[in-house]
Amino acid sequence: MSDLQLSIAIGPYDRMMPLVRGEVRIDAVDPQFMLLEPEEIFFRAMRHEAFDICELSLSSYSLRVARGDSPYVAVPVYPSRAFRHTCIVVRTDRGIHTPADMRGKRIGMPEYQLTANVWARAILEEEYGVHQRDIAWVRGGYETPGRIEKLSVTLPEGVRVESAPEGKTISGMLAAGELDGVMGPRAPSCFERGDPNIRWLFDDPTAEATAWFAKTRIFPVMHVLGIRKSLVEKHGWLPGAVMKAFEASKRVALERLTDTSATKVTLPFVEENLRRARQLMGEDFFSYGLSANRHVFEYFLRHHHAQGLSDRVLSPEELFHPATLESHKV
Repeated sequence: MSDLQLSIAIGPYDRMMPLVRGEVRIDAVDPQFMLLEPEEIFFRAMRHEAFDICELSLSSYSLRVARGDSPYVAVPVYPSRAFRHTCIVVRTDRGIHTPADMRGKRIGMPEYQLTANVWARAILEEEYGVHQRDIAWVRGGYETPGRIEKLSVTLPEGVRVESAPEGKTISGMLAAGELDGVMGPRAPSCFERGDPNIRWLFDDPTAEATAWFAKTRIFPVMHVLGIRKSLVEKHGWLPGAVMKAFEASKRVALERLTDTSATKVTLPFVEENLRRARQLMGEDFFSYGLSANRHVFEYFLRHHHAQGLSDRVLSPEELFHPATLESHKV
């Protein structure tokens, strides 16, 4: 019997590369890897169900699960996790010195339902008392005009969202002073170019995120790994095999990261930051599985519903195939 040939769309993360290079294998699978940007993966997956296995936006996936029409079922593998205190940038000439100063401001965003934005709005509300209704939201492409929401959403009463004018981008509007700030998973190009009128909302986002983690023990999940439901129905062994392989791939990547005799990433202070991360977050700081991350999903899903994106509060178990929530013991 030949291996099952499957298309797998993921980002080129270090924790995936042992799989991509064939050092780790998914049992009985012949993988056809596509290394793509998240925006392309999510758009093609949510609009066209284009891949057999792929990264999924946690927010878009949760919305589809709540609606009962998700073409994918997730396994508790998290291709992307990130603290999102860096995802808000503001102009320096608008009197925005603290999160509270964002009330009444016009903030651009690529899409309302993006996972990073759900997390950022949750933090603004719970930690600083800034509600989503307090801000005027402007939706548009970072660098290309005309970006739309991948999925239709019905927002709570009082939440104001308008589209950027035709032909304009949120990066361009921010640079021109037509927006007071931008919220999103990547910084707009005007910030990356070093525009002196634009800065992070938080002067020291790392310190803010560290304090927030110490308080909540939450390391935000951005993406989950989805498998096409029709495949799982035919091959009940597939979710467990995928979970096992992605766990093994991450272990290899972390072993290499820990070997700092010659660092594996193009970044200084790797050894010091790795030690700090483990002191703050524990040895398995990038954990997969549900049991160690239940509180992360409970927090996210509560806010996802409160922000009008899911029509009910999902339980974490509803997101994942049941075969991946338990494992054998030797």
